[in-house]
Amino acid sequence: MKIYTKFGDSGETALYGGTRLGKDEPRIAAIGTVDELNAYIGYAQTLVDDVDLSELMARVQNHLFDVGADMATPATHAKAAAFRIPADFTIEMETAIDTLSAELPPLTNFILPGGCTAGAILHIARVVCRRSERCVVRLAREAEVNPEIIRSLNRLSDLLFVLARTVNFRANASEPIWESQSDT
Repeated sequence: MKIYTKFGDSGETALYGGTRLGKDEPRIAAIGTVDELNAYIGYAQTLVDDVDLSELMARVQNHLFDVGADMATPATHAKAAAFRIPADFTIEMETAIDTLSAELPPLTNFILPGGCTAGAILHIARVVCRRSERCVVRLAREAEVNPEIIRSLNRLSDLLFVLARTVNFRANASEPIWESQSDT
C-alpha cells in the first residue's frame, strides 16, 4: 500500500465518508492542530522514563486519535454515533490531575515553561492544546461539534501542565519562576 494517494494535491482532503473539504477549512485546521498536539506528546513521551507517566501519555495519544476521528466524522454519517467521544476520558484526566498534584509541592509563584527537556516539551504541548481548543471552539461556532471535545481539550491542557510539573519534580529540575520585569 502506498502512503501517498495524490487525492490531496488540489488542496482538499476527505472526511470519513468521503465529504471533501479544503485543507484550510476550520474543521481540517482543528484536526491538524490536534494531530500536532499528539506529536508533541509523543516526543515528550520518548524522554520520560517513568512508566506511569509514559502509560498516561500513551492513553492521551490514543484519546487524541479518537478526538480526530470524532471531528472527521460528519454528524450525518450513519456511523457518527460510534465515533463520538464520551466523557469517560475527561474524568480519567481529572483523576490523574488530582493524583499527580498530590505529589507536587504547592505553587506559590507563577512558573515559566522550562525545567528538563521533557517538562519543557510538555509545556509546548500544553500551549498547542490550548490552540487546539481555540480551533475547535471556532469550528463549533459554525458547525456541529461534540461538546465533549472542548471539555476534553480544556482538561487536557490542565493535565499537561501537571505532567510538566511532575516530570520536572521527578527529575529534580527546578521550575523557572516568573519575575516581573515591569517597574511597578
